[in-house]
Amino acid sequence: MPRGFASRLPLTLFAALALGSACHRPQVAADTSATKADTGAAVQRAVLLNPAHPFWSQRAPEVFRAWFEVTQGEFVIEVHRAWAPRGADRFFNLVRAGYFDNSRFFRVVEGRFAQFGIAGDPALNAAWKDRAFPDDSVIQHNVRGAVSFAMTGPNTRTTQLFISLVDNHRQFDAEGFAPIGRVVDGMDVVDVLYAGYGESAGGGMRAGRQARMMAEGNAHLDRDFPKLDRLIRVSLR
Repeated sequence: MPRGFASRLPLTLFAALALGSACHRPQVAADTSATKADTGAAVQRAVLLNPAHPFWSQRAPEVFRAWFEVTQGEFVIEVHRAWAPRGADRFFNLVRAGYFDNSRFFRVVEGRFAQFGIAGDPALNAAWKDRAFPDDSVIQHNVRGAVSFAMTGPNTRTTQLFISLVDNHRQFDAEGFAPIGRVVDGMDVVDVLYAGYGESAGGGMRAGRQARMMAEGNAHLDRDFPKLDRLIRVSLR
């Protein structure tokens, strides 16, 4: 199991954007590393809140890995762009922007799947909940460890994904869920994510009971469903 995470890619990018936009201004002595970090964080948040920013049009590598640090340990998802190019691009950019950091596995159904992708910050949910992107064809199967975007119907994928805990391909392939990748390390960690709340923490997109999660974010989930596992940090290497 890999330990320790590389520095956040987007912080470097966002800091560069921030410094580039301010390069015509004279530097002052008080421009410390802490100040630069604050500036980078502010630019990062501004981009996260703006789904129309050019940042989000970056094409994903053909194959890449995302490292998940969660309350139960760590696991790794390997994404293949050829499996679902639109989904891979969206996931890649969400990860490098830090969208999933400090969010929750809000829907873990024992023996079926673990779902995530509603931000802990309600402002991010407001910005992204209607930013759907077109479907991909189902090329791979929703077997154990497969990772797919959740949806309510054709062309409704946004930011929510699920990991199959068992072989779900008979149902989910037919329903159009296109896997973008699979867990290649740490599936034992995914298996022990807290499933005691089942559907009661808000259910899936199709259930239509996510409004409170969207509006209140972590404040609601941590108060009313405190045992949910956290996505502490998700990063690229």
